[in-house]
Order: sequence, then C-alpha cells, then structure tokens
Amino acid sequence: MLDNDFILNGKTAQTLYHSIAKNAPIYDYHCHLSAKEIYENEIFNNISKIFLGFDHYKWRAMRYAGVPEKYITGDADDLSKFKMWAKICERLIGSPLYHWTNLELKSFFGVTEILKESNSEEIYNYCNKKIKDKTLSPIKFIENSNVKLICTTDDPIDDLEYHRLLAEKGDLNFKVLPTFRPDKSLNLLNKDFTDYIEKLSKASSIDIKNYSDFLKALKLRISYFHKIGCKLSDHSLESLEHFSTNETEVSLIFNKRLNDNTLSQSEAEKYKFFTLKQLAKEYNDKNWVMQLHIGALRNNNEVMHCKIGADSGFDITNDFEIASHLSKLLNDINNESSLPKTILYTLNPKDNIVLSTLPQCFSEDSIQGKVQFGTAWWLNDHKRGISDYLTSLGEQGMLAYSIGMLTDSRSFLSYARHEYFRRILCNFIGNIVDAGEFEKNDELLKEIVEGICFKNIKKYLEI
Repeated sequence: MLDNDFILNGKTAQTLYHSIAKNAPIYDYHCHLSAKEIYENEIFNNISKIFLGFDHYKWRAMRYAGVPEKYITGDADDLSKFKMWAKICERLIGSPLYHWTNLELKSFFGVTEILKESNSEEIYNYCNKKIKDKTLSPIKFIENSNVKLICTTDDPIDDLEYHRLLAEKGDLNFKVLPTFRPDKSLNLLNKDFTDYIEKLSKASSIDIKNYSDFLKALKLRISYFHKIGCKLSDHSLESLEHFSTNETEVSLIFNKRLNDNTLSQSEAEKYKFFTLKQLAKEYNDKNWVMQLHIGALRNNNEVMHCKIGADSGFDITNDFEIASHLSKLLNDINNESSLPKTILYTLNPKDNIVLSTLPQCFSEDSIQGKVQFGTAWWLNDHKRGISDYLTSLGEQGMLAYSIGMLTDSRSFLSYARHEYFRRILCNFIGNIVDAGEFEKNDELLKEIVEGICFKNIKKYLEI
C-alpha cells in the first residue's frame, strides 16, 4: 500500500512520475488558505488541528458513520477526535480520503504505516513530536511541498492586509496572491444582501444608492485587488440562466432589492447574468483569469447550517442544465470583445463533455487554451473523477495544454493532492503510451507532463 509506485501501473507511468512529475513545483492557483495564518506562521499544536480543523471532506464521512458532532467540530479533546477519524478512515474503501490521509501522513511526517484505530494514538504522538521537533508551521509545509504560488479566495470587501504584509517579506520563496470572489454581491436573494452592500459601500468609499454606484464600487475594488497582485476572479454559480435584459431593467431590479421588495427567481437570474458580463469586461481589461465554478447545491441541511454555518460538509452536486446558458454567457461577452481567459469547472460529471468541447468555440490567436476545462473539482476529486476528466479532455479537447491541478482546500496538508493527481496523470498517459496509442517520445512526454504540472499555468497567468 502506498509504496513508491502507488497507482503507477507500468514502466512508462513510473518513469514519468519519478523523473518528471514528483519534484515539479506546485502553482496552487485556487485554494481557501488563510493569508493571515500564513503570515503569522504559528506552529501547529497537534496533528488533529491540521487534519480535522478545516476539512469538511472528513467531517462528512464521520457524520455519515454516526460519529457524534463533538468529535467532529465539537469540544472533544484532540486525541479523541484523531482516534475517531482513524476508526472511520480505515473503513473508507474506495474513498480518496483514505488515500489522501495516508499520503499526507507519509509525505509530511514520514509515517509508513496505514492509519488505523489500533495505531492511532501511536501515530498521533509520533506526528506531534515531529511538529514540535521540526517546528512545523504553515510556511514549513508550503516550502516542504515546493509550492511557488498560492492564490487565496477573497471577498471584494477584504482589506488584503496580510497579502500586503506577505509581499513585503523578503525571505519567502513563494507568492501569496488574492483572488476576487464577489459571490455575495451577485446573490440577490440572499437575506443579507443589503447588509453586504453597506459593507461594500464602506470598503469602496462609495455611497451605493443604485446599480451604477454598485458597479463603480466593484470596479474600484477590482483595481485595489489588482494593485496587490491579483490575477484571477472566481464565481460560484449555483444556478445560471440566460435572459434577455438591459441595464435599465437590471437597475430597477437592483433598486427593488435595496428597498427590500420581493423579487422573483427570474429577476435575480437576470441581474446575475448581466452583472457577470459587466465584471468580465473589467477582468479582461486587467488581463485577469475568470473562474466559474458551476453546479454546487449548498447548505442542504438547514438545522446544521444554523448550528455550524456554511462550508461544513452539507453541500452536494446540483443537476441543472448548463450548456446553452453557459454558451450564451461566453458568447455575449465575446461579442463585445471582452472575454477574458476563463476556467470552467463542473461539480457534476454529466457535464464533462460540455466543458471539454465548449472551450474550443472561443479560441484566440496567440493564446494557448484561452478557455479551459478546469480540473476535477471538489466531489469529483478522486481517482475515477480525475481519470474521467483526463479522458474527456483528451478525447474532446487538448490534454497537453491543461493548466493542471489545484487544491481548493483550507488545509496546509492538501498539497498531497497534487501528488495524487500527478500519479493518476502519469498513469493515464503511461497506459496510453504502453498500449501503443501514442508515440513513446521521451522529450515530448516530458514537455506534456511538465506543462500540465506547472508550466501551462505559469504561461496562462503570465507569471
């Protein structure tokens, strides 16, 4: 289990991984790490704080196994939480969590045993000794993982203080850049929308009285993020519908919401669709990349959402139709010559073919893969999900120009997921070569693997 050739079935796969992919640098262009935690760089108290503190993937599995909440997000002691996770983890046959957990223990702590309930206390104490002896902290984990770029996820109202402080440090061999995530400004039906607009007014120093003021405020925040080094925006699209509308109608809809009048779903969708197009123009002017994360159905358990909050393990895959609406969004933006580089992610694998074919409709001279089908995301981030993504992109798009893996995580140990992806990638390519379906050209294969691991994203972001 988890030996040097884990997942690597064949000589070509093994060579590609060990000689090329294994030690390639990591450019983590989408994650949810905290710039504040990176800057403060506090040594972790124990392995449970790192393993379970922010990992809703693990929380979901523990809850489904009937583990009381006190061992998940509650007040149980950290050793008891770790033991409980070990008990669940050793039974997760077929789950990426089983692989990730043991890869993390091996990569960061040198643990070669598989985590089980029977050895959990021994491993807990061993890892804690490593943390203390090697003063393991966020920066140590980042540097030990050969990470060169981290792009966090940040609200337009954030002051980005810790990004500025990190940029001023002269002893880091990696960059931490913000990403502009304006979801709260696009979710018109959110009960806290008007409160958020007040906060946006304060952050932008613009008294937002109408839609025009609102756009000005967002543009100012985009300019501020740009000065701090931002290169990407990000949007979570829980729904997307195309409606014919114009700024006059959208302005009326916006005013209705500011006045706390009831809005229909179609009015909210008109506002979101139109506003996305306005923001895309700004992103294009700044030469930013626009990310669209499509298809989450969030906060399905209202009782637990009220107790614990969002992003706690109660989100699932949605199943709405995206092809025509997404195509119209990109086409409308492109018609105004303002389509930025764009990454499309889907949480529903039924849309793999849509997102691996649509990007080719919006190619542009001198730009390699302007619109990208983003890597297997969130609930697809497992062996079959990644393999299906690679298959769709290889068959319908151009795998060699993929911008590769990201963590989409709040955990400093999640860089093991890059190893997981790279092993699956090398196995996928190696199997094709060994089957005689692609030339065994060592120089070309090296170029392709290095491109997907890190060179393509560097070129894409122009860093």
